[in-house]
Amino acid sequence: MVNKAKQKAAQHLAVMAYKCLQENPEAGLPKLLKLFDVLDTKDSYKSGRDFIRTILGDPSNTWYRYLLAIWEDVDSEVRFTFFQTFFLNSLLKGREDQRLLREEHQCNLPWAILVDPTTSCNLHCTGCWAADYEKGTYLSYEILDALVEEGKNLGTFMYLFSGGEPLMRKSDIIALCEAHPDCCFLAFTNGTLIDEAFASAMLRVKNLSVAISIEGDEAATDERRGKGTYAMAIKAMSILKRYKLLYGISCCYTSQNVQTIGSEAFIDSMLELGAKFAWFFTYIPIGRDAVPSLMVSAGQRAFMYQQVRSFRKSKPIFTMDFWNDGEYVDGCIAGGRCYVHINAQGDIEPCAFIHYSDSNIYTTSLLDAFKRPLFQQYKERQPFNNNPLRPCPLLDNPEQLREMVHASGAVSTDLASVESVDDLTAKCDQASKDWAVSADRLWEDHATSSILCV
Repeated sequence: MVNKAKQKAAQHLAVMAYKCLQENPEAGLPKLLKLFDVLDTKDSYKSGRDFIRTILGDPSNTWYRYLLAIWEDVDSEVRFTFFQTFFLNSLLKGREDQRLLREEHQCNLPWAILVDPTTSCNLHCTGCWAADYEKGTYLSYEILDALVEEGKNLGTFMYLFSGGEPLMRKSDIIALCEAHPDCCFLAFTNGTLIDEAFASAMLRVKNLSVAISIEGDEAATDERRGKGTYAMAIKAMSILKRYKLLYGISCCYTSQNVQTIGSEAFIDSMLELGAKFAWFFTYIPIGRDAVPSLMVSAGQRAFMYQQVRSFRKSKPIFTMDFWNDGEYVDGCIAGGRCYVHINAQGDIEPCAFIHYSDSNIYTTSLLDAFKRPLFQQYKERQPFNNNPLRPCPLLDNPEQLREMVHASGAVSTDLASVESVDDLTAKCDQASKDWAVSADRLWEDHATSSILCV
């Protein structure tokens, strides 16, 4: 078992070291990194530590500027709380606890849990799978609180909210943050419900950040999300910036907006508004109201692959592409390997984009769910492809999802309408074949360039 006394002492040392950074981060960051070298006894994050060490050795590096911007733009107590909840609790303590629990139980355990507090939403975005916008299905505060407590016992200290619009449940989300100060929370939101009072509450609890959904420029955002949505999202970001909170953006790139979202001008505008991170997702045709024509072509997806990597070299913002970054996480992260999704009716799903389940939180514990057939199918098959640029069992390897759902007996949990796995994957078959050609070429070029750089 983990030596709890040693673990606690190490965390205390890290906290003391961090506090020494407050006045002079440039001098203190290398010292803190040396302490992390000691704390990371299994070298679980050696590549990340080496990367940061490279950054600190080059003040002209984009990431060096990013770290300093975090110090300048984010409230010191919010920044310190993020350090405790994300780095110490989630990355170090949680992952070490999970390493041993995985060995004991022979199942995947998620680093993060994504949960939908409600299906309700104040918008009606084109192609969205949310259901029951007005009345909505929801998880009570008591259920959410018990879920977080259960997750922490499994080493999970990172919780994300989606929906619907999660801020339809503002008060309960803030209450969860207060009840679990040792956890890190993030809400994916359209931003329209963020006001001064909510920003003040975020500043009070300190362990909540938000990712605001932006479809690109004003025209693209309003076309998909409704007139005036872009202006409200920008207003929300201005409020968050004034309160010195940690926030970013969430961008779904489609066949219609990929050139805008992938543009340097767009990223620069988000940086100007204070965004510190950007999640990129590609459109997936889920549900009865899906619009398959919004799926990107192989060429458009390759464009985003190149652009995101270009941004990482030149823009002080942390970017993540949920599909195109498989090379950094060894393929698919769903199915409890790194994260799991729980919808508003309690169904435990492998992924936010995979609406099939064989367990529900009302009748099954999280640990038992991860041992059930569907999650075991994920564990046994991951990675789903030898090319990490083709990680997804739906978009990139649809035959894999078909086989897993049929083999496990999982059923459709789509809240709008039941959708068979054969119908869903059929919409992705051609896209997966087209992308395979581009992805294999990209990965071959990547491998060649890596060899040449050694």
